[in-house]
Amino acid sequence: MASAAIVSSLRRRRSPSLEAFLAPVDLNEVALVRTLLTISMDLVLSFSDRPWPFQRKNSRSLIRKIEVFLVLLEFLRDSNSVLPSAAVLCFKELYLLLYRSKILLDYCVQSSKLWLLLQNQSISGHFHDLNQEISTLLDVFPMKELELSEDIREQLELLKKQVRRGKLFIDKNDEGLRLRLFSFLDDFGSGRIPDPVELQLFFVDRLGIRDAKSCRAEVEFLEEQIYGHEGDVEPNVAVLNGLVALSRYCRFLLFGFEDGEVEMSIGIKKPRKGLITQEVGDTFITVPQDFCCPISWDVMRDPVIISTGQTYDRTSILRWMEEGHCSCPKTGQMLAHPRLVPNRALRNLITQWCTAYGINLDPPDSPDSAVEIFAAALPTRAAIEANKATAALLVQQLANGSQGAKTVAAREIRLLAKTGKENRAYIAEAGAIPHLLRLLSSSNSVAQENSVTAMLNLSIHDKNKSRIMDEEGCLGLIVNVLIFGHTTEARENAAATLFSLSAVHDYKKRIADECGAVEALAGLLRDGTPRGRKDAVTALFNLSTHTDNCARMVEAGAVTALVGALGIEGVAEEAAGALALIVRRPIGAEAVGKEETAVAGLLGMMRCGTPRGKENAVAALLELCRSGGTATTERVLKAPALAGLLQTLLFTGTKRARRKAASLARVFQRCENAPLHFGGLGVGYAFARNSTTNTDASFSSEVSMQMPISVPVL
Repeated sequence: MASAAIVSSLRRRRSPSLEAFLAPVDLNEVALVRTLLTISMDLVLSFSDRPWPFQRKNSRSLIRKIEVFLVLLEFLRDSNSVLPSAAVLCFKELYLLLYRSKILLDYCVQSSKLWLLLQNQSISGHFHDLNQEISTLLDVFPMKELELSEDIREQLELLKKQVRRGKLFIDKNDEGLRLRLFSFLDDFGSGRIPDPVELQLFFVDRLGIRDAKSCRAEVEFLEEQIYGHEGDVEPNVAVLNGLVALSRYCRFLLFGFEDGEVEMSIGIKKPRKGLITQEVGDTFITVPQDFCCPISWDVMRDPVIISTGQTYDRTSILRWMEEGHCSCPKTGQMLAHPRLVPNRALRNLITQWCTAYGINLDPPDSPDSAVEIFAAALPTRAAIEANKATAALLVQQLANGSQGAKTVAAREIRLLAKTGKENRAYIAEAGAIPHLLRLLSSSNSVAQENSVTAMLNLSIHDKNKSRIMDEEGCLGLIVNVLIFGHTTEARENAAATLFSLSAVHDYKKRIADECGAVEALAGLLRDGTPRGRKDAVTALFNLSTHTDNCARMVEAGAVTALVGALGIEGVAEEAAGALALIVRRPIGAEAVGKEETAVAGLLGMMRCGTPRGKENAVAALLELCRSGGTATTERVLKAPALAGLLQTLLFTGTKRARRKAASLARVFQRCENAPLHFGGLGVGYAFARNSTTNTDASFSSEVSMQMPISVPVL
């Protein structure tokens, strides 16, 4: 806790609060001296011989000051002197000062070299703050009341004079390197690619970053700073994005694809945190619906409110906005502004609920999660140009590298394509798609998963959809991954890719006609994970909006899968929407009518579904009666709960739901047995009919669905 407090204050360029620590109030004089002696000795032994990349003079000067205190403490331990009360108070203050010194020195050792350069002036200021506090401590230290040896007294007096004269020291060499770093950004910002020789000299010779692993660690550290960035901290997120792009470019330009990195990518897969919802599901606990993000259907880690008043998880809504959407995913209203307001009240409730049930609710703290945060920042010209140069290097490696190096390149393209539409455009323009296509059939599971996910991220950019669909054999290979993919993530991301591509109307028929595509989506909807089902049902919904796909959906078993999904939380709303479209065609209505649980499932949605789910369910029943013939209408008519549900919708449903319910009521009134079952509908029906002027002019536009794409960073 103390370390976190100090590091946070370091980043904000102000002195840490003393509340970060608790002074050892319960220690007697002897124990206090021994404790201080142990801490001082540990500091001296730990940091004296360290090679300091930056802040050398400040760090070594602080250690020498601590060495003087170490000599004093050793003398007091050996002499068994009685400490006056003023000395005890000073030593308690020294306890805090020593711990702050340790954290500052640790910070200089553990931080990335690029970050230390960026914070050069700020960290120098903190060393100066400690120097001032040592001066204050020595001013009030009661040396005259202690029986000290002459040499120790002289050392303390000399230290006292030195710290009084001490001034803020900023190393000129470190500052020169910092300015040189920014000059590389200026080069990219001006449309010039920095000289590779200069980059080699700076990164390798001056900074000591000598391999791909070290450079990757620098990138990841900077990304973590972006994720935890506070608005008043320098440099700002835009500058940090540029530095991340520059560092990533240098990683591949200077170090290529080292053997160790290739082997790591092939043989070892980084464990990925599962969905909180999946963890909850394993414990058979019902998650409150208000705790789940309407986009991801996962429990919200960081709920935020957008301009329409709706709440979403921060990473999901940022991804939605990054894809170019300017509307609310839930209501469809245009966003008045892009600002996100933390919903702290809901966050506290979610935290309390997770704590009560022993569910882990860690904030997204991986580098992949950091990608979500800095993707939302407006890219600078420097970042755009650096990423463009990086894309060219990666595509070149995809084309000519070894099989292992191609796997690494695919992974990096996947991540780069996650961070902005400009990057997606540049990667495709550089010719990545044909090379990624070849990896889709790779026997290496990591290569296949990276390539299909990269294809998914690229497909979000509208112009790339045509590039993918026009590439010979690409659609078939994506479907092949959906059917035979080596990993669950690969199959799910293949389904999400089909959904993304099906946003273009002309491609919906081609996708549905591709051998095995609809069958595989139906299978994923039946047997997939929660995220896989979500990807599958959204893809099937998109395909069902093309009227010529109805027969294909029936033939492939999609209707059965959609009916089964009516009872699955998280996908029921989309399933009802797809069925509402399918039953508009007689062949679709016949297929749905043959499903024994179809009517019951739609009624269940009307009873317990979301407002949009209820709209879709009543719309599906209405179209089922219109297109399914007399027998189907009779079957729906005989459902005993329908009268009450219709009447409830007529009074409490949304405007669309009331319109659909009124139309369905009119269908039943035309049936000769209607009075037998719907005698109680008169008032509600009349109210809805009088309030409705246009019933069902365009059904496809009446299906209430929002389709946020799910793009995981693995």
